[in-house]
Amino acid sequence: MRRADGGIVTINPASGDELGFYPYTTPRDIDRALEAAAGSHWGRSRTEDRVAAIGRLGDILEERREPLAALITLEMGKPIRQARAEIDKCVTACRYYAEELPRILRPETFDVDGDTAIVRVVPIGVVLAILPWNYPWWQVIRAMLPAIAAGDTVVLKHAESVPANAIAIQDVFLDAFGAGVLQSIVVDGATASDLIGDGRIAAVTFTGSDRVGALVAARAGAELKKCVLELGGSDPFIVLADADIPAAAAAAVRSRFLNNGQSCIAAKRILVHRDARDAFVDALVPRVRALRVGDPADESIDVGPLARHDLRDSLREQRAQALAAGGRVIARAEAPESARGAWFAPSIVEVDGRDSVILSDETFGPLGALTTGADDDELIALANSSRYGLSSSLWSADSEHAASVSAGIQAGAVFVNTISATDPRLPTGGIKASGYGRELGRWGVHELANLQALRIHTP
Repeated sequence: MRRADGGIVTINPASGDELGFYPYTTPRDIDRALEAAAGSHWGRSRTEDRVAAIGRLGDILEERREPLAALITLEMGKPIRQARAEIDKCVTACRYYAEELPRILRPETFDVDGDTAIVRVVPIGVVLAILPWNYPWWQVIRAMLPAIAAGDTVVLKHAESVPANAIAIQDVFLDAFGAGVLQSIVVDGATASDLIGDGRIAAVTFTGSDRVGALVAARAGAELKKCVLELGGSDPFIVLADADIPAAAAAAVRSRFLNNGQSCIAAKRILVHRDARDAFVDALVPRVRALRVGDPADESIDVGPLARHDLRDSLREQRAQALAAGGRVIARAEAPESARGAWFAPSIVEVDGRDSVILSDETFGPLGALTTGADDDELIALANSSRYGLSSSLWSADSEHAASVSAGIQAGAVFVNTISATDPRLPTGGIKASGYGRELGRWGVHELANLQALRIHTP
């Protein structure tokens, strides 16, 4: 996308062609959206009505799967098979909350010194959601469906590069929930920051870089408003000496290059026990070379373009710095050379120095780092050397060994012998520079709700 007078122009990342012009939402229309969200009756709705609406949302997503997936592919370059999978995952989350919400919202009752005590889940109001482009539908479902389930309403400031998806999201939620529950606005970051101070906003949730997340947190903190941050990640993919090497190598390729490498919880740093290095690389290289890179609308394609040209340029600079510091490309897939598309050849760079830029910084695209450690302790030290702490993946044929080693990993989640992935049944979120707060499961509902304590004394 590029900013234009009064709005933004979206660009097809595969071809470089212009897709459309989207004017910024006017101040009057922003005010109307806030009024509708603050005045909605949704927070007073019955649990069974919420269950029914969430079920409708799942049905609508399922019915519109093909056009919605095509829109994702067109606007941000996700391979079409993966775009369908994104919509399917959203449906799965809807089914989960439709089934579990009565239990999640059921008040807890217990005795306190003879008094009746009740803890109930009460909505907090309007949530401002500032969300990214890489999973344009799943990010909204992941962050906001639990809040809506709690009774909150949402004003969505989606990424400027996916306004067509943002409008489609608003339409789908309108059809499922009615007016006022979720509304999209097209604004820049400065306008979104100003909205945090609006008295009708009760909380803000942000997914994106740690740099911008710190600014959002500072503004929310100044307003004494609840803030949930899901920030960057430089997730370690740890291969112990006793791992199933072929399985680990296949998983590393899938995790690193899924969604064109543009995932917070991708395997960005592949940390391999020195004794397993040669066998692992031998298994890894042909799998990287076999990746098919091209038009994301093609059913056979594994990796498409990056979502924007500036993202490609940043990744090229990170790779150049890593190579200049002594790194070397050990695996690479062929990619289109069109200057108009945001193409980047999927690559794994092996680095020896612990201060390589692709070990210290997040690489948001199809570029992975590989390095080795002499033993389990060194591998865990490498994993924890990052300022991030979002998720992690650990590989070992011995489950007890894996459990013991995993206890030392500083991250919001550890996945043993499987790749990192969000799941509506589990909490997701990070520590350190990866943010704070939890989304999904009952934890996501409670995170943006008022857990109100009621104590009743009967004389």
